[in-house]
Amino acid sequence: MEASEFRELMSPEGLRLLDSLPPYESASDVVRIVSRLRAEGHSPGLVAAVLSQAKLRARARTKFGEFASTMLFTEAGLEQASRLQVAALHAGRFAAAEIHWVADLGCGIGADALALAALQLEVTAVERDEVTAAIAAYNLASWSNARVEHAAAEDFDLTGIAGVYLDPARRSAGRRLSDPADWTPSLEFAFGLAERFPTGIKLGPGIDRSLIPPGCEAQWVSVDRDVVELGLWFGPLARSGVGRAALVLTEGGPAELTAAGDSPDAETGQLGEFLLEPDGAVIRARLIGDLARTVGARMLHPEIAYLTADEPVATPFASCFRVEAVLPLDVKILRKELSARGIGTLEIKKRGVDVDPAQFRTRLGLKGDGAATLILTRGDGRRIALLTQRV
Repeated sequence: MEASEFRELMSPEGLRLLDSLPPYESASDVVRIVSRLRAEGHSPGLVAAVLSQAKLRARARTKFGEFASTMLFTEAGLEQASRLQVAALHAGRFAAAEIHWVADLGCGIGADALALAALQLEVTAVERDEVTAAIAAYNLASWSNARVEHAAAEDFDLTGIAGVYLDPARRSAGRRLSDPADWTPSLEFAFGLAERFPTGIKLGPGIDRSLIPPGCEAQWVSVDRDVVELGLWFGPLARSGVGRAALVLTEGGPAELTAAGDSPDAETGQLGEFLLEPDGAVIRARLIGDLARTVGARMLHPEIAYLTADEPVATPFASCFRVEAVLPLDVKILRKELSARGIGTLEIKKRGVDVDPAQFRTRLGLKGDGAATLILTRGDGRRIALLTQRV
């Protein structure tokens, strides 16, 4: 967000106008709202600013629920912000470790700082981008125990601070930065702080695992089967004996697998009546073997993250599918089989095979009222297609 757009938005007129906007879903809604606001005499810049912010608020509901309607956002800040549910878990670590003054370095729009403040911890939120810092200050205005500083994380004086949380910016000008040295602040800087303070570092879940230092707790978090982050925890923020963790958050509540380190793979075996797809957090944490042994399953292939079992398995750590047919991965054969079964709605999953599911779907000529899940993978030394139903 440009400074000029922010000034328009933060005017008394801008905030009143933003809060008065009705929800909109289509381009025609936008045209109608713009026409009305311009007819009422509002400037083009103000109209653009409030409509952009209204759009961000609508998107933010998936992360912040009803709180989104009282917050301000930037595009980049919303994308990187922790979901409120996950931010509350971050804050809980600091509270449990009795760390009462936390510096949130690179706070963005203030999501994690908000969760820390809600637990009555003292929070100093630091943000180098001036507009983003101002937005964080707006979002944290209700909390007397939180303050926002416009400064670079690397330059901020941490005297008196008891713990540190960092969420390094991993994008620049809309481009993802692959080199951790280019992040803001850099990963090297974050690890340096972890040697001095109880520290939590939020990273993307797909980070090169070789970068994870020994002695910390690495926790992958998924929300509704979407792996959203990797949290590295140091000092008293890390749990004793836990080096790897997979935290799964669903409507049914939280569930977690933990281990001292990567778990050994389970034994491979013949395809059973059921196939299990481990949650992405379990895969990233390399706890597939522990999951298999816990639920009495086996690996279908030593290098592919699918498990198989002879009985249905109910676990928050994997989706379960009943195998109805095992077919060769051949378009003609599959088209004939799907047609015979009247399957017109098909979910396609794949692992271990070089197939584009979208292109593959178009070649199947789907027709009918039935639905199924097609799993493309490898088994018994060949490429196979498993026609399944979710359990």
